[in-house]
Amino acid sequence: MIRQSVSQHGLVDRGDGVRLAYARLEGKGPTVVFLHGFMSDMEGGKALALEEHCRKAGQAFLRFDCSGHGKSEGAFTDGTISRWRDDVLVLLDQRTEGPLLLVGSSMGGWLALLAALARPERVKGLVLLAAAPDFTDWGLYADFTPEQREALSRDGQVAIPSEYGPDPYIYTKALIDDGANNRLLRGPIAFTGPVRLLHGQQDPDVPWTLALEIAEKLTTQSVRLHLVKDGDHRLSRPEDLDLLCSVVGELTATIGN
Repeated sequence: MIRQSVSQHGLVDRGDGVRLAYARLEGKGPTVVFLHGFMSDMEGGKALALEEHCRKAGQAFLRFDCSGHGKSEGAFTDGTISRWRDDVLVLLDQRTEGPLLLVGSSMGGWLALLAALARPERVKGLVLLAAAPDFTDWGLYADFTPEQREALSRDGQVAIPSEYGPDPYIYTKALIDDGANNRLLRGPIAFTGPVRLLHGQQDPDVPWTLALEIAEKLTTQSVRLHLVKDGDHRLSRPEDLDLLCSVVGELTATIGN
């Protein structure tokens, strides 16, 4: 019988006094690491479903909040793709050991790809849900109205209404400028491990065709795409979570210790 572990919660200083909140389970490798999306956190349905799946399987697991999100410290408006990528690397380096399977949702998919490029010796596989690499390029500035572009230039940030809650999304000029320095889709994405892409075809935020582009850019030959015809951006319905846990279970078995 597998002994089910209890999640350990804590804070880790990223090196400048800003502390990042995390929760982890001890268990067998590879460690499954969940990376949340823009203005989301580690308490969402996908993160918690994965934690329960890993607890039952005796699998090591880590979830955390990037700076300015959830229970982590720091101002959200100070965040950039580079800053949040570095947050990911701090948690990987200080709170995990051995091989890793990164699970990234939306912006977390972009961060997972960047982390895989930064830690190729440790990241052995990727599961990307509605992954949104380069979204600051194709999904933000390109769609801004002239008034929003003027506000961005004048104020250094712009507020856009959100369909997922009462608070608007805040996009800063620093975020958009930094995103341009972290583009991935203009050339090959050098990763050799297995990758599984999950995407809802009713996603109003990230077009499902982007998953095809990511698959094409990845250098690995082990890529599978799961399209959910009636799935939305969140992919958080019970059947979506079952698919996610099944895919993660398959890859943890493939990667092994």
